[in-house]
Formats: sequence, structure tokens, C-alpha cells
Amino acid sequence: NRAVRLPGVTNAWTMPIKGRIDMLATGVRTAVGIKIFGPNLDTLQTLGERLERLIPQIRGTRSAFAERNVSGYYVDISIDRTEAVRYGLNVGDIHDAIMATVGGIDATVTVEGRERYAVNVRYPRELRDDVQKLREVVIPAPQMVGGGVSGMDGLGGGDGVQVAAGRLRQIPLGQVAQIRVVQGPMAVKTEDAFPVTTIYVDIADRDVGSYVREAKQVVARQLTLPPGYTLTWSGQYEFMERVAQRLRLVVPVTLGIIFLLLYLNFRGVPESVIVMLSVPFALVGGIWYIWLAGYHTSIAVWVGFIALAGVAAETGVVMLIYLDEAFHRRSLEGQMGTAADVAEAVREGAVERLRPKMMTAIAIIAGLAPILWSRGTGADVMKRIAAPMVGGMVTSTILTLVVIPAIYLLWRSRQLRHRPEAAVREALRDRAALEPGV
Repeated sequence: NRAVRLPGVTNAWTMPIKGRIDMLATGVRTAVGIKIFGPNLDTLQTLGERLERLIPQIRGTRSAFAERNVSGYYVDISIDRTEAVRYGLNVGDIHDAIMATVGGIDATVTVEGRERYAVNVRYPRELRDDVQKLREVVIPAPQMVGGGVSGMDGLGGGDGVQVAAGRLRQIPLGQVAQIRVVQGPMAVKTEDAFPVTTIYVDIADRDVGSYVREAKQVVARQLTLPPGYTLTWSGQYEFMERVAQRLRLVVPVTLGIIFLLLYLNFRGVPESVIVMLSVPFALVGGIWYIWLAGYHTSIAVWVGFIALAGVAAETGVVMLIYLDEAFHRRSLEGQMGTAADVAEAVREGAVERLRPKMMTAIAIIAGLAPILWSRGTGADVMKRIAAPMVGGMVTSTILTLVVIPAIYLLWRSRQLRHRPEAAVREALRDRAALEPGV
């Protein structure tokens, strides 16, 4: 960034394909964009320049650039309708004459094999390259016979006027129109039918969410918008807002579906709750690793957490099945009378699960570890997907081998102490489901 910095030029760094996608979706190429809507272009530019000076005060701002409504010079031809009527011309006649002489019209199309070229006819450049020469452009007007202007012209009064058939005279454009050079914007950007100006903000070493939250506070304190003007935040932040709105609905529904499937599998609420409690503990390791690696939250990171949650729930289900199997077998054998018997059953089920759990964790970590050291195309995204899973598998292993058996022990011990016959009935019911003849 220092090597390519030029005076008067603001740099913004982004990936080409990502910048194209962001531009098509939100109209903003940088990570954060501020859009100001209002009726007056000059006021919009003034507000944009004020924000351009204000935004760099926020920590993490690499650059900020406000669009300029760069003024261009245009030739403005204002037709004098009163003078035009005096020469028997209307606005359409003058417009056609201007297009034929200055703007140019397509007279025909030339065909050269499979190629087609339009033939455009207009005055040569030396007859239209300044305002005075444009004033001298002649317009054919009908020859008027008699004096004054008739009442049919809409001006009232005057002697009768007749048009000589087939006779024309040449009227300079300057006699029927005012021609001057004016300044105006080179382009007018609109969105939702309102003029808009955009401030492009490039950030570094900070996540978009916290940056925009702080920026909103600073802008609200130091910038007052005139009546009729509104400000919105766009760029990647706009994507985050859309995702957050969807997640507020999707996450509760998803958790409810998962709980329902677990309930249908275990036919009990306690087992389903134990498996659901395993997911947050597994996410702890992923959060720690993201913090140690210095990654910010992003879509890729959330994909990694979703995958981690799935693996954690799967291993929790398998551990619970091993524990239930050991507990029910001992119950049917009459070896489940005290809390020590429950602890022995839990220990047996957990030990049987030790080897497959360690194999699962080592296989996942070993398979994802090379991604953490990769540097090829797409490595930045893949690292953020793999990091939560690598860190989460560590805490997930500890959770599955220690926490779930401990919770299961407390639950079964309390159940045996208060309702010893319930444990036997549950064991018989599960065995009957597996062996219909029992």
C-alpha cells in the first residue's frame, strides 16, 4: 500500500472476483460503504466530503473516499420560442436541424460483406468546434410574405402572413436560441428513484460488525443530516444484516428440529438435552482457536462452526448410546442397586467409547491440519473453515469423554435414588424394542 500510494489518490484493496460480486449486489466495491440519499447533488457531495474527513478517526480505517459529482462542461441550447414563431419555426424543426448539423443523423447503412456500418452525416468539425460557430449554424425556415404575424401563430394581432410555397431562407441558430457553455455533473447516480452519493471505506485488522457499530456512533454524534436526506450502511455490512435477520428465524427452527429428531431417537427428553448441551462446549475450542489465529468472524468461520456442531452432536449421540447400553444391560442383570453400580456402568460405557472417539478426533485434526499451513488459491477461506473444527475437536473430545459421562452419571444416580423401578422398566422397554420376542 505504501509502495503504490500516489498524492491525491485513495487505495482500496479487495479481491477482483469478490469486488465484482459486491459491486453487482450492493454497488459498493469496498468492505464498508455509506450511501447518502437526497434531492440536491451539491448537498450530497458536501455531506460526502464531510464523512470522508470524519471516517478516518475510527480505528481500523485504512482509507475513505467520497464520490465527487465531477462537473463537466456542456453546450446548452435554449430555444427562444417567440423568435422561432416569427420565422415560422417550431421547437421540433429546430431540434431536427440541430441534430442534422451538430449532433448528426444516420443517413444510411453501408453493407460490406457481413459487416454493417451506419453512415452519420453532420457538419465538419471546423464548423462546430466552438460556441460562436454553433450560433452561425443555419436553419432552413419558410419564406414569409407580408408583414406582421397572423393570429393563427398564437401571438395575436398583426397583418396577414403568407408562406411562399417552395421558398426557404437560412436563419442562423443564434437568432432563435441562446447558446452558452454551462457546468453540470458528468453522471447522476440514483437508487430507489433518489439521487445518491457513496463513500467507500476500506478497513484493516478489524471485523466489519464492530467497525460499523463504532462508526455509527461517531457519525451520529458529529454529523447532522438536513431534512430530506437519509444515510444507510452498505457493502459487506449489508450482507451481514441480511444474514442476521435470517439466522434469527433459522437458528431456533433448526435447533427445534434437531431436538425433535433426538427425541424421536432416544424417546426421552433427558437424553436429548444431554446431547444438545454438548454442542456449546464443543464450540469453545473453536472460539479459542479463532482468537489465537487472529481471524474475524465471517461466513467461512460460521461454516466451520456449523460443521463442528454437527460432529460434536454426532459423537455425543454415539457416547450416549454406549452409556445407555452398559446401564441397561447391568439393570437387566440386577447389578444396578446403588450409585456405585451406576458409576461402574458409566465407566464401562465411556471406556468402550474411548478408542473410537480418539480415532475420530485424530483423523479430523490430521486431515484438516495441512489446510492451516496452505498458501495457495482459496487458502484464506479454507483456513477459516478448518480452524473452528481443529480447535473444537480438542474440547469436543474432552467433553465427550468427561463431561457427558459425568452428566449422565448424575442423572442416572438421581433417577435410581428416587425411582429405582423406573430404570428397570426403561431397560426392559429398550430391550423389547430391540428384541420383539422378549
